[in-house]
Amino acid sequence: MVTALLTHPDCLGHVTPAGHPERVDRLMAIYAALDTIDSDALLRVEAPLGEDADVLMVHPQEYIDRIRAAEPVQGGVALDADTHMSAGSVAAAFRGVGAMTRAVDMVLGGEAANAFAAMRPPGHHAETATPMGFCLFGNVAIAAKHALERHGLSRVAVVDFDVHHGNGTQDSLWNEARALFVSSHQMPLWPGSGRPEESGAHGNVLNVPLEPASHGDVMRRPYERVVFPALEAFQPELILISAGFDAHADDPLAGLNWVEDDFVWLTEQLCDIAERQCGGRVVSTLEGGYDLQALSASSKAHLEVLIARGSA
Repeated sequence: MVTALLTHPDCLGHVTPAGHPERVDRLMAIYAALDTIDSDALLRVEAPLGEDADVLMVHPQEYIDRIRAAEPVQGGVALDADTHMSAGSVAAAFRGVGAMTRAVDMVLGGEAANAFAAMRPPGHHAETATPMGFCLFGNVAIAAKHALERHGLSRVAVVDFDVHHGNGTQDSLWNEARALFVSSHQMPLWPGSGRPEESGAHGNVLNVPLEPASHGDVMRRPYERVVFPALEAFQPELILISAGFDAHADDPLAGLNWVEDDFVWLTEQLCDIAERQCGGRVVSTLEGGYDLQALSASSKAHLEVLIARGSA
């Protein structure tokens, strides 16, 4: 079976100020790397526009209206010190939502074995009613709700290995007993959340802080001892991944020392669990990663694992 790769040029229309780390060049670097993948097992898909009804599964209408109203006709606007919008930001954000709902539809409908959405802006910091951390809509949380509410799944797991805590996803899924949210992240580091005692309303949140300057071997131990057993016990019917590649040693915004092989190992392990628990059904979406070379190499390595597993 194929792996779906979802992209859309609208995501290049979300323009941030000069010098901003979450910039158009991130996707251009990823596209260049992924274009070198020549595989009959890769299906390239143009992401559809998401709809208000999709976003409403996580965010209130007042929030959606506020994001739309904030978009400038030209130039840019700052929603906070980190989060910016340009004339193309709303379209890009809705494409990110559409990419994830379509990816879930494809994987659950048997059109693809697994999927990767290479989209921006990212989403895992957008809280229920607050844009932050470069993020406007909670794409992976929306995908989880889409799978639960519209496909009738009983258990969906979200694994976030971005170097920053996925505070927005945690906020959106805190009260959702049918979703297990797992986040590994450097601590201390912005946004300051993600302590182990933050465990969700139903014990459905698992936070795994990692010490600054630690390497991939340090990450592997809590995943093997705590995260993987928790995922197996939860028995997910779908695994969603918030794939941030800013834990890489070369990333300028954090201080972990992972390399491409660490992302490969983690992707392989999650695919192993998916194969045992839910027929290999994995949907991944791009989050952070701000060194262009590290981002492109890590994204390609991540996708190549998905392709190998999907076509096996």
